[in-house]
Amino acid sequence: MEFNVYSLLLDLMWASIFLFIAKLLREKIKLLQSLFIPVSLLAGFIGLAMGQNGFGIIKYSSGFGSYSGLLIIAVFVSIGLRGFNFSKGGWKTNFDRIGSYYCQRNIGWAFQYAVPIVFSMIILKKIVPELNPAFGMLIPAGFQGGHGTAAALGQTLGSLGWADATDLGMTSATVGILTGIFGGIALIKIGTRKGYTKFVKDFSKLPEDMRTGRISKENRSPMGYETVSPMAIDPLAWHLLLVIIPTGIGYILTNYIQNITGLGVPSFSVGFLVAIFFSIFLRGIKANEYIDNHIISRIGSCCTDFLVFFGVASIKIPVIIEYALPFGLLMLFGIIWVVFHFTFIAPRLLGQEWFERGIYVYGYSTGVTAIGMALLRIVDPENKSCTLDDAAIITPIEAVIEIVALAVVPVACVQGNWIAAITPILIYLIALIIIPIIFKWWHKHPKGLSPEDL
Repeated sequence: MEFNVYSLLLDLMWASIFLFIAKLLREKIKLLQSLFIPVSLLAGFIGLAMGQNGFGIIKYSSGFGSYSGLLIIAVFVSIGLRGFNFSKGGWKTNFDRIGSYYCQRNIGWAFQYAVPIVFSMIILKKIVPELNPAFGMLIPAGFQGGHGTAAALGQTLGSLGWADATDLGMTSATVGILTGIFGGIALIKIGTRKGYTKFVKDFSKLPEDMRTGRISKENRSPMGYETVSPMAIDPLAWHLLLVIIPTGIGYILTNYIQNITGLGVPSFSVGFLVAIFFSIFLRGIKANEYIDNHIISRIGSCCTDFLVFFGVASIKIPVIIEYALPFGLLMLFGIIWVVFHFTFIAPRLLGQEWFERGIYVYGYSTGVTAIGMALLRIVDPENKSCTLDDAAIITPIEAVIEIVALAVVPVACVQGNWIAAITPILIYLIALIIIPIIFKWWHKHPKGLSPEDL
């Protein structure tokens, strides 16, 4: 179908219909509830089956596969607009707890961003000699980053000549999120049975809203507040334009930089930086007083849901089949690592409430933060482990490091400089292992999961 404004409408209509159907299925089917399948992921599978890459019942537009690349800019813009708001109370918490937590989280991050590239270039390349040097980036993009980061990686590598990166990245993110959900639920069931969880002892006693996705009236909270008068401009329109402006400017600047320098600059990184400067500008003119960050966050989450749908629904099955052997081995490598990271490193580095704090890291290390929060809510519904408090302090620091790495490493790999790209990350990984030794954060834990528990 030739792309035009009405093609966009029809694509959005199909996306909305499949999201609607997936939402109903999640509410009614007990199996989907017990597996905590996200609606956007389920909708993506339905869209994939119905579209050209599936049974061909529905014809999407020629621009269908491009929406993810656009939406990821908006997602990162929504993050940048919220700025870096550190929790003042968080810094008063125990230094050892926050420090060990930072090391545990970032050992997982650094490993994903460096070691899979080594695995790909030394092991997988012997099996498939023509393998792209950035192939190993599919693990951090899909697991640590999720569908949004996979879309960003695919867009960057696609501009550098590797057109299959988007489909592989989206599939990797799908494998990651399924690993997060199914693996997380399995680990929690084991943990509650073995007595490793501190605050929840029975997995079956979970809130109904977590299972069905419906929130009862007494548990509902406002999505945001009206910060401007509807007589002047609609509050939602106000917040939406705040996201659209830096998203558009980021896209324009990306094209300008690429035309001038010839470098494959990631558009989401440029959009994120534009959003940061736009946020500073809004603070300068006191407009930030009329911005509800919760609404901005909801807009970003909304874009993420549609991004996941379009990303999964546009996967080209033949591409996955072509890379089946190296891709399958790489995914297995990634799954083994995230399970090892939780079962071995978490109990020996996190100390008290290691299961609760570790399962949150496991969740977002295999998909998105929402999966980590969902798993955490199961085992620590009232956040007694202070996991989210510590995450509020650490996450802004990690976000900067990750965005820089995601902008630099893939480009360097494609250019053949993969050793130079991962060397700083490997040094960082070694430092994250040594620092806990210096501060005596490593210790034996009597309740560590053993291999026979799995």
